[in-house]
Amino acid sequence: MTTPNPALEVAPKMAELSANVLFGDVWERPELSKRDRSMITVATLVALYRTDQLRGHIGRALDNGVTKEEIGEIITHMAFYAGWPTAANAVRVAKEVFDSR
Repeated sequence: MTTPNPALEVAPKMAELSANVLFGDVWERPELSKRDRSMITVATLVALYRTDQLRGHIGRALDNGVTKEEIGEIITHMAFYAGWPTAANAVRVAKEVFDSR
C-alpha cells in the first residue's frame, strides 16, 4: 500500500523535484551507498526533530540494509549531540516503524 503524497496536490513542483532530483539523482549518486545515505539522513532527521520525515526514512533505512540495532545506535549517538528529548522521541518513532513491519 502506497502512502499518498500530499505534495502532489499541494505543491506539485516540490513533488516533481523530490522524485526527479532528490530521489532520482542525489540518492542515486555512486559516491555514497544508499545505506550510507540512509544513516546520514536518519541522524539528521533525529537531530532536527523531524518526526514525520523520520518515520519514512527509518523504513527506507531498513530497506537499504541498515539494521534495527544500527538505527538504535544512531539514535543513542545523536542523544549526546542533538539532546536527550530529541533522541527519546526518535526511539518512539523507530519503535512504531519496527512494529509496523
